[in-house]
Amino acid sequence: MADTAVRLKTHNRLARSLRHVGDAITRDIVGAAGFGILFLIILMSVVGPYFFPLDTISDPDKLLMAPSADHFLGTDHLGRDIWAQVVSGGRELLVLAFLTAIVAVLLGIFLGSLAALVRGRFDAVMLFLADVWLTIPRFPLLVVLSGFFRLDAVALAIVLAILSWAGLFRTIRAEVLSLKKRDYVEAAFMLDMPIGYIIFREIIPNMAGFIAASFTLLMRAAIYAQVGLVFLGLLPLDQNWGVMINVAWNQGVIYNPDAISFLLAPTIVICLLILSLVWISRSLEELFNPSLRK
Repeated sequence: MADTAVRLKTHNRLARSLRHVGDAITRDIVGAAGFGILFLIILMSVVGPYFFPLDTISDPDKLLMAPSADHFLGTDHLGRDIWAQVVSGGRELLVLAFLTAIVAVLLGIFLGSLAALVRGRFDAVMLFLADVWLTIPRFPLLVVLSGFFRLDAVALAIVLAILSWAGLFRTIRAEVLSLKKRDYVEAAFMLDMPIGYIIFREIIPNMAGFIAASFTLLMRAAIYAQVGLVFLGLLPLDQNWGVMINVAWNQGVIYNPDAISFLLAPTIVICLLILSLVWISRSLEELFNPSLRK
């Protein structure tokens, strides 16, 4: 009976958090715009390739054409439609960003909560490791790793998540140290509940806003990292907005006004994706942080 009551209370807290998020979307124009842009980009990347399939055969008669009625963003150096490449170039990037963020958030939540609840030597060791980890320059390390190992999308996501856990670990640990003094957490300890139950049923629902904001920031960092590595030619990816920028730059389209859309189109879409994540993060921070509310 007591367990049912505790579970019901936890579900109620999570439901309230979700309702607050919905209220933020409807009240905050910037946050609503961010969610709208992100939704449109996801919709374009998931559904768009079925309506605008990639050209698999080059056409020498249409090399680097200016935008026209048949190709409203023009064509690339092989005569292929640029819009079809833009539509198909986001799926892999979004999957990698989402996978990186979910793994990094789970690592940060589990290790940060465990360190704050267990304390003692485990907490001291984890703090030391986090401090050391934060001093490692991530992008140069990724460049070195890409030179020695073949990193596909999944491997890169895991590497990025492992490199991103330390900052989130310290913040989660500080939040849990504050939350563990609450009555419902102390009651869970007194009832001898398992650590996993306390973390995921009692503590995490009360950090939903912070976790959501951190999730969007981790996605943004993963997108920056992947696009940077692809632009440098260090990742063997078939179709990606970063690949389009790399190819367009190497083909010198910056000096060709008719074909400049080959470079600008993927750049603008990446900027819109990053901007949407920044606006969403800001909206969530204002929602769950009373000192930032308007």
